[in-house]
Amino acid sequence: MSLANEQLIEMYVTMNRIRTFENRVAELFAAGKIPGFVHLYVGEEAVATGVCANLTDRDYITSTHRGHGHLIAKGGSLKRMMAELFGKKTGYCKGKGGSMHIADLDLGIMGANGIVGGGPPLAAGAALACQYLGTDSVAVCFFGDGASNQGTTHEAMNLATCWKLPVVFVNENNMYGISSCTINSMCVPNIADRAAAYDMPGVVVDGNDVIAVHEAAAEAIARARKGRGPSLIECKTYRHRGHFEGDPCAYRDDAELKEWKEKDPIPRLGKKLLEMELLTEKKIADITATLEADLAAAERFAEESPFPDRSELTEDVYS
Repeated sequence: MSLANEQLIEMYVTMNRIRTFENRVAELFAAGKIPGFVHLYVGEEAVATGVCANLTDRDYITSTHRGHGHLIAKGGSLKRMMAELFGKKTGYCKGKGGSMHIADLDLGIMGANGIVGGGPPLAAGAALACQYLGTDSVAVCFFGDGASNQGTTHEAMNLATCWKLPVVFVNENNMYGISSCTINSMCVPNIADRAAAYDMPGVVVDGNDVIAVHEAAAEAIARARKGRGPSLIECKTYRHRGHFEGDPCAYRDDAELKEWKEKDPIPRLGKKLLEMELLTEKKIADITATLEADLAAAERFAEESPFPDRSELTEDVYS
């Protein structure tokens, strides 16, 4: 499908919004202002952006431990997410969840998930609800290459096919499950090859090309909306930073990182939009300034918000 000029520009803005947020989170974590672990999405922005550009608030997504980009691409609040990272009461989980448990059910964001492979069964359940209620809503499951080897993922795919559930499985293959490269953890060249076992379409796309991701997602999502069942999209991408902040990344070499940074999805789209004369250097500078102002406002909001009171320790906590 052809994208309108406005959509191309908006996807460029969204990718930059994710990158700006994540770069600042890295700085804040290093400064000791953010407790717990953070897993950053730098380098993978095209996947969340390209997929979520096809979704509405009535559609659902499940996320991963590397979920900030998914939430931003789906329209989440920078202020509430930053406050959650700071452990503040105004955060998405009232400061009790942190980076890996952010959810916004009003936007169909069913939550980030610290359990590898925890999202696929939730996405299948959301898709079953959509089917049962007779809506045209769909569920999208983001999961990594590590989760592709989990039984929960395969069970969800099998059930989704058996019941023709309106779910799209989006694999973000950044080549490493923590420190294990996929060449050591898989016996097939592509995760999408496994779709054949479940009789669902499986496609491989350049995960650093937001237009290619958008097109593949558009086809799979349209198929799901029509009641034709699930699909698997594998997006080949790469994280620029470690598995988590503080990871020394001794398991990969500088040449590999340099090669992938040359395929960075943001300047790649920016160059295309400049060539199409949809953007100018001045417009790019204006976008950057606006995003930095939005981020500064989110950081101030987080800094100035209160911590939850000790008396609220067990509120909204379930077991």
